[in-house]
Amino acid sequence: MKTLSRREFLGLSAMGVAGLPLLGEQAAPRPNVLLIITDQQFAEVMSCRMGKQYLHTPAMDGLAAGGLLCTRAYSSNPLCMPLRNSLFTGRYPHETGVTSNDEKAPLDPQKFPCMGSYFRNAGYETAYSGKWHLNFNHRDQTAHGFEIFGEKSPGGHDAGVTAGAEKFLAQPHAKPFLLVASYLNPHNICEWARRLAGRQQELNCGEIGQPPALEKLPPPPVNLAPPANEPDGMTMIRRGYQVENGPFPVGKFTPDDWRKHRWGYYRMAELVDAEIGKLLAALKKTGLAGNTLIVFTADHGDCSGAHGFNQKTVFYEESARVPLLINWPGRTPVAVSDKLINIGIDVLPTLLDAAGLASPPALPGRSLLPLALGKSTGDWRGFVVVQNHMVQTGMVDGLKPEMPGRMVRTDRYKYCVYGRGQRRESLVDLQNDPGEMKNLAADPACREVLLQHRALLAKWGEQHHDPLVAELLANEVGPRPFTPADNAQPKAPRGSKKGRKAAPGATS
Repeated sequence: MKTLSRREFLGLSAMGVAGLPLLGEQAAPRPNVLLIITDQQFAEVMSCRMGKQYLHTPAMDGLAAGGLLCTRAYSSNPLCMPLRNSLFTGRYPHETGVTSNDEKAPLDPQKFPCMGSYFRNAGYETAYSGKWHLNFNHRDQTAHGFEIFGEKSPGGHDAGVTAGAEKFLAQPHAKPFLLVASYLNPHNICEWARRLAGRQQELNCGEIGQPPALEKLPPPPVNLAPPANEPDGMTMIRRGYQVENGPFPVGKFTPDDWRKHRWGYYRMAELVDAEIGKLLAALKKTGLAGNTLIVFTADHGDCSGAHGFNQKTVFYEESARVPLLINWPGRTPVAVSDKLINIGIDVLPTLLDAAGLASPPALPGRSLLPLALGKSTGDWRGFVVVQNHMVQTGMVDGLKPEMPGRMVRTDRYKYCVYGRGQRRESLVDLQNDPGEMKNLAADPACREVLLQHRALLAKWGEQHHDPLVAELLANEVGPRPFTPADNAQPKAPRGSKKGRKAAPGATS
């Protein structure tokens, strides 16, 4: 037996003080981490939430049956690139400067370390398979910390995501790992909507067949109509979404068209669920599933007819609220939580916590691990803030109606304020109006609630150094009509610098 020198003994003692095991103590093995992300999946689009009459997602249901299901998890910005860059850096979109899919300038990995770098530096194997949409050069592992996997598959894009993840899992693992499986579906609903409008569109994750007879289709959304007293800026955005020659040609959809749309949406959710099932089976085959923390979420939802919208970006629940499941076999009690969560800032601290890593002070989110493990979480936050910058619209009356916004979600209410329009605020009582059918911002009886939410947003903007908040709330939220001058010069998203080259691999 080797005799320790005094220097070695003191060194080991120091590590023990820092939280590492002393001699004779048995360290618990660090867990593996599997992060599964789908694209464009609303929180309720799982059969464990909506029942099996129109949809069956056994893999997602199985994760929910063994862990925590969060019913009020929100995207930090309900659009692909803003959310993904937020989630993988743990920072708000206004901090990263990625506020739309048009911003492709690379992030500084020193200022915004990526999830992969945190785990690789801590001794983890790190692997990524699937859709990227991050403003880090995917070919440069020193920038993001991931080894990239992924296979071309005759089964389509998502089959290749599973194949890449399976390839990684089949390797020997001397260290714990972080594996990200980033799926595309049910994003093919974008192409499906264009098909229903008569365009030729490929479904690159696999075909779904033709809709059945009307009586077998899901019903149209109950909130198909626009809200009463809707902010006129949102009315303009809808008109821009619905132009016939634009990317969202749904302006002439009938209720039956939306029923076909929802039927297709559910089929695409089932396709990606099947791939997730294969991935979970591959994990089980390794014998490592018992010590693997699994987090499942999506980047944003899809309105699928809610208020006449399809796709995302807007603050309506179907766009902004996402699924979130946390499953660690033998550790997570089965539970449902209605805590307010922002996945853009809360997922990274959660994964770091599970790996025994401290969350850096620059990260504004909080770990969900105590919540998932059934432990006391103390005072939880009373609200979350969601951001957007709506630019994906067509021309309306000679201009392109773009505008930014901020949303505050409290326990009962949702408050939104926008950068353009005569009537720029909305306030919805989600307890009594879950479909968001009536804007109460101008109701004198709700004046105090409105002012409270303005104050919450103002304080948050100051605390998190978001200059747009003060701009939106200036002059007691007075009118700012759309004008042709708004479109005279292309505007770079907030936080960006013109002239920077796009990051390779950061495609829209």
